[in-house]
Amino acid sequence: MSSGLGEAQFEIILDHYRNPRNYGELSDASVKVKDSNPLCGDVVEVFLKINSDGVVEKATFRGHGCAISQASASMLIESIQGKKLDELRNLDKQHIFEMLGIEVGPVRVKCALLPLKALKAAVYSYLGLKLEEEE
Repeated sequence: MSSGLGEAQFEIILDHYRNPRNYGELSDASVKVKDSNPLCGDVVEVFLKINSDGVVEKATFRGHGCAISQASASMLIESIQGKKLDELRNLDKQHIFEMLGIEVGPVRVKCALLPLKALKAAVYSYLGLKLEEEE
């Protein structure tokens, strides 16, 4: 990488990969969803504890895979603490790309978006709604 900003952001991604935030199972989760990318073997399981006001009291994840998928999961789960379910339903892939702060190549897009896919599936499952596939 040529730019210092790119290198600094890459270090942040590596830090989230090596030291994931909010990692582990949440035993009293209101909902949990596991998803995977069969092409590369990445797995992300999202756990959400949701209060009666529809606010995420606690969110965790666990999984394995490449640095992009696991860092994306760590950053996403960290960013949703205390958010309302309606806010989570409106998150899109642009949120992930901005959070990562680097250009994600076509081969890594599914890796980066796997945590968002699992999160949305968890939210929709909790709300009893059907999640429409979006690309």
